[in-house]
Amino acid sequence: MARAQESSSRTGGRRGGKRGAERARPRKYTRVNSEVVDYKDLGLLRRFLSDKGKTRGRRVTGLSRRHQRQLSVAVKRAREIALLPYVGER
Repeated sequence: MARAQESSSRTGGRRGGKRGAERARPRKYTRVNSEVVDYKDLGLLRRFLSDKGKTRGRRVTGLSRRHQRQLSVAVKRAREIALLPYVGER
């Protein structure tokens, strides 16, 4: 029994190991160059929306947590004043 535990700890098991450090996840979108995401910058906002009008997740966009939060607030503000539609084109 001790050998089975040793071998799984040696290989890292399913959950352990340095998965994130071994290879970097490729970014699908470019990073936001400004410090603040503005709701009036429609070109930037549309880049992070799907064709159905949904905001893409952080794993897809590659944004930091702060920029992703700013993006969601900016999209909501732009929708509220009718700069962006709530649903995508059908």
